Amino acid sequence: MINRLRHWAKALKAQTVTLWFCYRDPQTPLMAKLLAIAVVAYAFSPIDFIPDFIPVLGFLDDALLLPVGIWLALKFIPKPVYDKCRGKADQWLAENNARPTNWLAAAIIVLLWVALAWLCWKWFFA
Repeated sequence: MINRLRHWAKALKAQTVTLWFCYRDPQTPLMAKLLAIAVVAYAFSPIDFIPDFIPVLGFLDDALLLPVGIWLALKFIPKPVYDKCRGKADQWLAENNARPTNWLAAAIIVLLWVALAWLCWKWFFA
């Protein structure tokens, strides 16, 4: 069971890095680029929208939302582009064992949490 989870996590990481290369490819359609950018930005963000310390929901984004987003984005990417980008991703992962980090996405997530907290405060105390 542990080996299957490790394999699944490794495959998810490879798919995310593949999407990272796909959204940069000029042959990727606009819809696929936009979806890939959203998925990659969230996946590479050091901060989750739903923090992991929240029981059940904290891991829901990693276990459900991210794979669904990757699957959906890959459906819009043409096979030749995917194959080319998959090769680049495999090479990149072999050279760099870590995934990229997206601090812009982290900042956006923090801003969303601050806005949500402010709206809750206004609703309860206004």
